[in-house]
Amino acid sequence: MSTTKSIFSPASGLGPFDHQAERQLALEYLAEAWNSAEEDGLESASLAHASLFAALATFVRLHGDEATADLMEQLPERIRNGEYNLERILQ
Repeated sequence: MSTTKSIFSPASGLGPFDHQAERQLALEYLAEAWNSAEEDGLESASLAHASLFAALATFVRLHGDEATADLMEQLPERIRNGEYNLERILQ
């Protein structure tokens, strides 16, 4: 696996997955696939939509409709709090 910086690399070098090695590794695999798709000409917005669909479909399969819906209800506040902003610096 290459060690190039990806869209998933936090600007500060710190992130929500620092203590969760498997999730970080998964992000690195996804970043590599994302970068390859962009090199092949796919638009970031298309990749984002497909990624969200795949993630939600997986959550539904693993945890069911209701649990996934409950998780999604938390997203607006988490987004507003900056949890998905890769430019945010954690203190």
